[in-house]
Amino acid sequence: MARTPSNMLPLGTKAPDFKLFDTISGTSISLNSAKGEKGTVVMFICNHCPFVLHVNPMIVELAKKYQEKGIAFVAISSNDVENYPQDSPDLMKQKAKEEGYTFPYLYDETQEVAKAYDAACTPDIYLFDPQLTLVYRGQLDGSRPGNDVPLTGSDLKKAMDAILEGKEVEQDQKPSLGCNIKWKNT
Repeated sequence: MARTPSNMLPLGTKAPDFKLFDTISGTSISLNSAKGEKGTVVMFICNHCPFVLHVNPMIVELAKKYQEKGIAFVAISSNDVENYPQDSPDLMKQKAKEEGYTFPYLYDETQEVAKAYDAACTPDIYLFDPQLTLVYRGQLDGSRPGNDVPLTGSDLKKAMDAILEGKEVEQDQKPSLGCNIKWKNT
């Protein structure tokens, strides 16, 4: 299990647009159609990464709580499915159902969206304000598989709460850590 940190896209970056296939609904979803009234969380995840499997319960819990408050969640898998078939769209749909995702789980077949977001690992988490300006990127919290730190979602929660309260999001942010995105050989 590779331990790859996120690249930390510069704060203030406008969310790169996308239109991707949603493995759950079977339709294409754009950033504009998926964004939330109060904010939008874009997460790069996959089906098999131990880091994602570790945080999935908290992601689902946070999504359910904050979607009601106007913050949308969108998950994207950009892994090379030729070499990592466990991340195929059919299995993504199955994983979303098993985990109880209440948000779209999009397939980035060309990997162009992951490149536009400078995503490096799974999970790689981004929070955008209502104008789709990046205000947070980094870890969900300090919990990792096997480190005995409780899974709380505290870092992302603090950032989402700041947006909802009209406050500035703390600028000192820690990178996420996870498996590297499985890039295609080009």
